[in-house]
Amino acid sequence: MATTAPLPIVTETGLSARDIQDETSAPEPLAVSATLAAGEALDARRQRGERVLPMAFGEAGVPAAPILRYALAAASHQNGYGPVAGAEALREAAAGYWARRGLPTSPDDVVCGPGSKALLYGLLLSLGSSCDVAIPQPSWVSYAAQASLTGVRPVHVPVTAGLGGVPAAGGVPDPERLSAAADAAVAEGRRIGAVIVTLPDNPTGTLAGPEVVRALCEVARRHDMLIISDEIYRDLAFEGPAAVTSPASLAPERTVITSGLSKNLALGGWRLGVARLPGTSSALASLHAALLATGSEIWSAPAAPVQQAAALAFEELPDITERMKASRRLHGRIVREVASRFVAAGALVAPPAGAFYLYPDFGPHRAVLAGRYGVRTGTDLADVLLDRYGIGVLPGSAFGDEDEALRMRVATSRLYGDTPSRQEAALASPNPAALPWIASSLDWISDSLADLVS
Repeated sequence: MATTAPLPIVTETGLSARDIQDETSAPEPLAVSATLAAGEALDARRQRGERVLPMAFGEAGVPAAPILRYALAAASHQNGYGPVAGAEALREAAAGYWARRGLPTSPDDVVCGPGSKALLYGLLLSLGSSCDVAIPQPSWVSYAAQASLTGVRPVHVPVTAGLGGVPAAGGVPDPERLSAAADAAVAEGRRIGAVIVTLPDNPTGTLAGPEVVRALCEVARRHDMLIISDEIYRDLAFEGPAAVTSPASLAPERTVITSGLSKNLALGGWRLGVARLPGTSSALASLHAALLATGSEIWSAPAAPVQQAAALAFEELPDITERMKASRRLHGRIVREVASRFVAAGALVAPPAGAFYLYPDFGPHRAVLAGRYGVRTGTDLADVLLDRYGIGVLPGSAFGDEDEALRMRVATSRLYGDTPSRQEAALASPNPAALPWIASSLDWISDSLADLVS
């Protein structure tokens, strides 16, 4: 990740070449991904008998659907490598998945890999180091880290901000700021050749609307940028998948979509991702070939039994669609309950629109937190929440925000229970917030935040 001070979250345009140079200077050596490291650290505390509330790691928090477990077991005899692009049945099913969302897709447009994270890395590696990539600020921890690993220079461009500077359309760089950043890069003798967007967004839990996505596509055309649209959370938009405006519907000739099953069906540990690269332009055709070449040298092919189960998942039989609806409903109800606790404590919070994340800002309590705990940064605040109250979150600096901002990402999906039976009960409940183990966690959050800012 880039470690220099990011640009402030404002909506005015006009980045200088110096702004871009400062923003994208050489990063420090990479460490283990912040989200994974935090999840492991909190699990270790629990194993030592410490009472912790794990809200740092974005795992979907529900069991795998039985129909998919059976499909995986039935395919356990498959032990061959298979095609680099993925099994034909899986690519056909993924093509149908996108077609049902208004994006006509051929199986030949689909490349499968061991998780969308690996596919994102392969795409960045295929870009080469001759261009830069724009990423939203804030954004998921791995975008900037992967860019640095591949030699592509990440350029942080702030998202559109709302009241108090809180991200209002997270996941998409503010289009005007993106255009200004592209001009500034040219003045430095460089070029922003791609932009990454996330719909809905991790870490803010917000969803950029059609007008923002349309403006982004116009900027991408004007500056000849590839758009990499990370839509891993699309099916967890609280208003339904149709609420998501994909850049692929507006700029198909320059948009790649990545997705997978780790969030909508809670199959993160199965490691299966899909990418859509329609052959509508020579640029995408070249990228498709480069991604296959990269995959052939890094992962050879996704795990064969997992592909079999994933093909069934992408066919979206009634058991699958009902499971996704139940998950979406559960995520929406609990993340909004948690948001209300932060709002009651005086934090600024953009209303969540998808996934299971919040991005509260404690800027209004800066003086109180500094006087009472010596808190000066988001990292300080996260430390206080963990050490004093047992609540594990990640500071905004992990997502590219300036550390002076008292922001944090809060992941709510591990509140559903620590056993499959409790998680299934949460999925089935018409009022999951009233379940004893979830209600006690919500009370824990309320009491801790009230004491924190009192």
